[in-house]
Amino acid sequence: MEPLSEAVVFEAAVQLMLRVDRCITIQFIAGSIAIQFPTTRKLADYLKVPHYYILPYFAMMEKDGLITRVERVGISTTLKGARKLIEHMETRYKDELEELLGRELFRDLQKRLEMVDSEQ
Repeated sequence: MEPLSEAVVFEAAVQLMLRVDRCITIQFIAGSIAIQFPTTRKLADYLKVPHYYILPYFAMMEKDGLITRVERVGISTTLKGARKLIEHMETRYKDELEELLGRELFRDLQKRLEMVDSEQ
């Protein structure tokens, strides 16, 4: 097994969304876009590690401005994190992403990200 890292946790989140749950929850917020992350417990189970092992990586992602954590609500990406997540999905999982969202919705999401970027 690959050692845990921010990249491994991020990759596991993508795989859970696209290959296991086959669900992406996207929030369109005025001036931003957020994508719901799997729970830390679900990620830990998927990675077959104790829950507390992955918590420091979420702290790092939060510090890097990729996610926000809200107690009893969950973890979702910031605009920066949504951009990184979509780029990663497009690069490594384009077929699964288009199968789930459809080609048009995926293109619309990319356009929306560009539009929000240009507004800031």
